[in-house]
Amino acid sequence: MDNSELVPVINIGLNTGRYNFDYAMEELKALSEANNMNVVETTVQNLSQPVAGTYFGTGKVEELRDIVVDTGAEIVVANDELTPSQIRNLEKIVKVPVMDRTGLILAIFANRAQSREAKLQVQLAKLQYQMPRLHTAMNQRLDQQTGTSSGGGFTNRGAGEAQIELSRRTVQRQINHVRHELKDVDKSAEIKRQQREKVQLPNVALIGYTNAGKSTIMNELIKRYGMNDDKQVMVKNMLFATLDTSVRQLQFDDSKKMLLSDTVGFVSQLPTTLVEAFKSTLYEAANADLLIQVVDYSSPNRIDMMSTTKKTLTEIGVPNLPMITVYNKADLTDNNYPSRAGDEIVVSAKDPASIDLLVQVIREKVFKNYVTATFLIPFEKGDVVSYLNEHASVKSTDYLENGTKIEAEVTNVDYQRFERFVLEK
Repeated sequence: MDNSELVPVINIGLNTGRYNFDYAMEELKALSEANNMNVVETTVQNLSQPVAGTYFGTGKVEELRDIVVDTGAEIVVANDELTPSQIRNLEKIVKVPVMDRTGLILAIFANRAQSREAKLQVQLAKLQYQMPRLHTAMNQRLDQQTGTSSGGGFTNRGAGEAQIELSRRTVQRQINHVRHELKDVDKSAEIKRQQREKVQLPNVALIGYTNAGKSTIMNELIKRYGMNDDKQVMVKNMLFATLDTSVRQLQFDDSKKMLLSDTVGFVSQLPTTLVEAFKSTLYEAANADLLIQVVDYSSPNRIDMMSTTKKTLTEIGVPNLPMITVYNKADLTDNNYPSRAGDEIVVSAKDPASIDLLVQVIREKVFKNYVTATFLIPFEKGDVVSYLNEHASVKSTDYLENGTKIEAEVTNVDYQRFERFVLEK
C-alpha cells in the first residue's frame, strides 16, 4: 500500500528508564504500520513517570500540538496505556484523536481476526478494556454537558452514576454473552483436539515473536511433508498477520507422522485482556511434545523478543516443555547457515538445507522413543499389516508360510499394542 493511502500518525513515548525504550518505540512503529498507518514523526520525553493529566509535560504537549499542525498527522499514538482523562486532555490540546498502545493492538487484532473464535476473543478483550473506563468516560461526558467539574452538579451527578451503573451492567451482560459463545466454540475445538490426541501423534508447536517467520517455516514443511499441500498458512511481512492457530499433519518419507501447529505471535506489553482471551488459542503450545521457538536472527532486539516469548508463555500457563530455538532470517545477517549448537540452530526458512537441519533436529526429539521390532502377523490379521504399512516405518516385508514377517520402527504405544506378534525381542 502506498504511503499516500495510509493514515499519517505521530508516535509518542515516555522514557522512564525502566525498560528498553528504543526497542519499544521501534515496535510501536511496526505496530502502527501493521494498522495501515504511516508514522510521519516520533516525539519522546524523558520523565521518571507520566504526568497524571496529560502523559507528557505541558511544554512537550504544546510542542506536540505544533508538530501535528506541521505534519498534518491525523492521529497521535502513545507507547503506553493511557487513562481516559489523559486521552481526553491530550485530544483537547492537539485537536486530533489519541490512541494508546493497548487500543492500537486491539484495533490490529480486530482487523486480523478471521475465525469465529478469534473474533469473539477480540470482542471479549475490547469489552474488558472498556469496563474499567466507563466511570471516567461517563463523568467526562457529564462535565462537558453541564459545564461542571467532577465535583459539582449533585443532581446531574446522581443521574450520571445511575447511567454509569446501567452501562456497566450492559457491558457485563455483553461480556457474559461472549464468554458463553466462546465456551461453545471451545467445546467444538476440544472435540477436534481429542480426535487428534486419539491418533497419538507427536505434537510440535511453533512459537515466538510475531513476524519472526513461523508461518514461513510451517509452509516450507507443509510443502515437503504435508498431507495436503494446499493447506498452507498465510504469510505476510507484518505483525499479527494471523491470529488463528493452524494445525497440520506431516508425514515423513519413512511414514512417521506428527502434528505441527503455528500459534499467534507474541509482542511486548501485550494487553492483559488479550493474553487472557487468547489462552485457548495457545492450547496447542501448552500441550505440545516439543516447542520450536522461532527468533528473528537479523533483529538487534532478538534477546528482548526471546524474553517477551518466555514471559508470555509463563503468563498463559505453558509448562516448562522441551524446546529448540530456531534463529531464522540468517540470510539477512553475515552469519553462516545452516548451523547447529545443541538445541539451537541458525537457518533461513527459504533455504532447503536449513529445512533439512530443522527436520533432523525435530525428528531427533519427537521420535526418540520409537522401537525397532520384527513382527510375524497371521494372514487373517491383514488389518494389522495395513496399519503398520500406513503408520510405521517398515524396513522389510517377507511372506512366510505362517504369516507376514515385518521389520518396522514403531511407537512405544504401537509396540505394546502389537507385542503379541513380536517375533524377536
